[in-house]
This record gives sequence, structure tokens and C-alpha cells, in this order.
Amino acid sequence: MRVAIIGAGASGLTCIKCCKDEGLEPVCFEQEDSIGGLWYFTEEERHSSVYRSTVINTSKEMMCFSDFPIPKEYPPFMHHQLIMKYLHLYAKEFELYRNIRFRTKVVDLKKAPDFDESGKWEILFQELDDKNPNAVKKEVYDAVMLCVGHHSDPSWPTFPGMDGFSGRKIHSHAYKDFKPFENTKVLVVGIGNSGGDIAVELSRHTKQVFLSTRRGAWVLSRMGKGGEPLDQQVNRRFGTLLPNSLRTSLFKKMLNERFDHEVFALQPQHPIAGQHPMVNDALPHRIIIGSVVIKPNVSSFTETGVIFDDGTQINDLDAVIFCTGYKIGFRFIDQSILPVSDNKVDLYKYVFPPNLTKPTLAVIGCVQPLGAIFPLSELQGRWATRVFGGKTPLPSKNAMMEDVEMKREAMQNRYYTSKRHTIQVDYIPYADELANQVGCKPNLVKLFFSDPTLALRCFFGPCTPVQYRLMGPGAWKGAKKAIEDAPGNVIYATKTRVLLKKEEQAPNTPAVYLMFLVLFVVLVSIFLQFCRTLE
Repeated sequence: MRVAIIGAGASGLTCIKCCKDEGLEPVCFEQEDSIGGLWYFTEEERHSSVYRSTVINTSKEMMCFSDFPIPKEYPPFMHHQLIMKYLHLYAKEFELYRNIRFRTKVVDLKKAPDFDESGKWEILFQELDDKNPNAVKKEVYDAVMLCVGHHSDPSWPTFPGMDGFSGRKIHSHAYKDFKPFENTKVLVVGIGNSGGDIAVELSRHTKQVFLSTRRGAWVLSRMGKGGEPLDQQVNRRFGTLLPNSLRTSLFKKMLNERFDHEVFALQPQHPIAGQHPMVNDALPHRIIIGSVVIKPNVSSFTETGVIFDDGTQINDLDAVIFCTGYKIGFRFIDQSILPVSDNKVDLYKYVFPPNLTKPTLAVIGCVQPLGAIFPLSELQGRWATRVFGGKTPLPSKNAMMEDVEMKREAMQNRYYTSKRHTIQVDYIPYADELANQVGCKPNLVKLFFSDPTLALRCFFGPCTPVQYRLMGPGAWKGAKKAIEDAPGNVIYATKTRVLLKKEEQAPNTPAVYLMFLVLFVVLVSIFLQFCRTLE
């Protein structure tokens, strides 16, 4: 079975491997000259890419592929160059390069004439380094995996007088670094992760940076208590069983202990769970020294500046950077196949279009998780390839549409209305949902009776991607060791100086054993109480 994979970013790479694991024949089309997708930085605005200083905001143990841990020598949070290095290591380890056609651009995707019977697709493409790069060629495939992400079509806002502004206007899609903005006054519009990162970077090189936001934002740090990565502290299975009100209250208290969001003019009206939060370690420090000034939403533009909703005005503005997100869309696919309306696309569990007569098209990576996306794309790929191979059937169209509508309604009830909140997922619940389809969700009850220490580590410790390699299809014999090694690996690169330890008095051994025994009994009681929900 030949499977066309469009895009050789992180999602495309893991889909190549998933196909090979299931005995399928993958062919990956990549219009650039390298793997990496969004993480492949280029000086030119050839494609959507990170900017020069980008550092990922999920820790390496939480963002790695499930059967290929990131080297312990890498720091807990990696610069994009190290992410690219990791992706190349992954591609080399599993011999993925041979399945990729670089400098090959897909221009159209059509159903084959006999699609209702065969489920096949026609891929129309251009070979950009060919003598005739504009020539369109065609090949037929049994299935297709779209791995193009959702950061390719910039979403531009419209404000009164915007066209008459004489300064520079760009979207964050075109931002590379601070150099074009040195010694200028810059307004950054939008307070997502890009808006925060760009405002912080520019504040070190410009005269002044203003950061405009309509609603404010909750700002997370990469580090949690004690310096442990925050995403490891919050993404734990036992935490998903706590009442939402308790989790929200504890999380809000933790965030405001770092800095008071109201004092810093950042606190929104909606609760923490009502938006996709910003991850930024430096923004509060730039605000407190005045190099970043928080402003409300833009009301209108003038020739030399802007007027804000509160009536304040900037008259000598040099540039505006719009960090206002992206439109979800698939340029080379007809709307009848993948209809998108107001940034909403109907996909069963965010992967399969329910309207197709044959389940031979999968959209991979079109989610916005509260956590890492690499392992979710991998689980999507593992599921999709099993569906293609006939090992995992999909439900009826009506059942799939009910799931789509249920998720959409839940999202509307939770998040404030915004085009930004149409593909949001919570990491553990969504990963478990996909793992159930694959058959690889860890059965912690069964694991408890064979390896209680590992079961408790999986339940109370960080829910790392490796947990989905413990059992079921695709089980990996190195999963247990990887889970056990994770706490040491994530901090290995930070321990660059040997510290002299003070002599410590030996603890009262019987008392220590008794304490651990009591703690163990309590944990087992809690664990067994929720076993039914974990099966």
C-alpha cells in the first residue's frame, strides 16, 4: 500500500516511520531542501519557520518521540538548532531520508476517478530542481497523510486607518530577528507565544516596545517549583482526576505567586482554562524595567502611530508587528474534500474527514495542545496507518460527526470565542483518546500487579510519551528504562559543575521505612480508587 505524506516536518517524519512500522510504503513530498518544516530556519521568507532566537517551550522529556528519547546532553528546553539536530538523528536512526523527495511541491490533491471503490488519490506535483520546474506531474496513491501544520497562512487583522500608517507593517510570519528594528519604536499586536517572544527580544534592542492585547493573558514560565520543567509538573495522570475548579484555583495561585498578573496589566477576565496560555520567562522582567509597555487593543491607526481603546495614543511609531495567528487551510485541496469555515474544520478526533466514503485521508498535526505536539502527531500517525491497513476500523459517519460536534461544543463552553480556539486539546486526555484507538494506552491496573513501582511512576510522575510504548502495538522494550531515566536526563545538561556535598547524618532507617510504607499504602489506596477510570 503506497501512502503519500505531504510535508517532512516533525509530523511528516514520524508518519514515515509509522508507515514503515505497519508495513506500508511511504513517499514523502517536501518542497524545501531539508527536513524540519517549521523548525527549519531560513533567512528568506520561503516558508513558515521559527525566528532566529526561538527556543521551544516544552521540555525535552515531554516533547520527544515515544521510542527515541532526546540525548541527555541536550538542555531541558532546546534552541531550534538542537531540535533540528534531534530530527536529523531521528531520520537517520530510522532511515527516513530514503522515503523523502526534497524540492518537490504538491500543487493539487484529487480523488481518483474510482475513489468510491478504491479510495485512491491523485497527487499533482512539481519537481522544483527539474529542467522544467513548472511542469506538473501526477502519481496515484492508496492513501494520503497531510502533515502541513497550521502555520502557513498568516491572519491579518483590520483596523481603521491601517492602510494610511506610514511605518513598517509585517506579520510575525515574516519576522526573523531584531536587526531591522534596532533603535526604533515598535508596537507588537497580539499576546500569544510569538507576541511575547518577539516583544521580549525587541525590548533589548529598540527604543521602546509596546505590546497590545485585547483580553490579556496568563503567563507561564518554563520552570516550575524547584526548577523542574513546568510541563512535567502539570502533565501527570493523577492531576487529570482532580476537580477542574481545584486545578484552576491551584494553578492561578501558582502563577500569581511568580508575579501578580493584575499589577502587570496582564490579567484577563476569563479563567486560566479559558484560553491557550503564553509561555514566557522574561516578559515580567521586561515589563518591570519599562522596556515593554502593555497596552489595550488598537482602536485605529494614524499616519505616524495608533490610538488605543482607552484613548491613549502613540504618535512616533516606526513599525508594527502583527502576531495575530494563522488561518487554518489547505491550499491544494478542494473545499469539498476538506471544508474550512471560520478556522473550523470537521475532523474525527482531529484526524479523519467524516465525509469521505473511504478513510484514506488523514490530517496530522492540526491541533493546538496544552503541551507538546510531537508525541500527539506520532500517536495520530500510529492510528492513521492502522486504519489504512485495515487493522482499526472507523465508526459510521454519524458517529464521527457526533464526536466532532461534541468536541466543538465542549470547546465553546470552555474557551472564549476566538479563531484561536478551534483546535485546542488537553495533552493527556487527547493522547489517551488516540492511544485507545491504537491499542497502546497503558493499562496501569495490569501494570501495577506486574511492576507496581513503574505503575506508580506512570500515575504520579510526568506522563512522558514513552508511556505509550509500554504495551500494545508498537511496544518498545526500552520504554521502562526510558521512563526510569527521564528525571535524570532532563536535568543532566544543567549539572555542569560538581558541588561539594556537606556530610549528612544518617537518617533513622526504621523511621524512614515506616514513612515510605505509610505513603505507599496511601498512594495505593488512591490509585485503586481511580482504577476503573483508567481502564
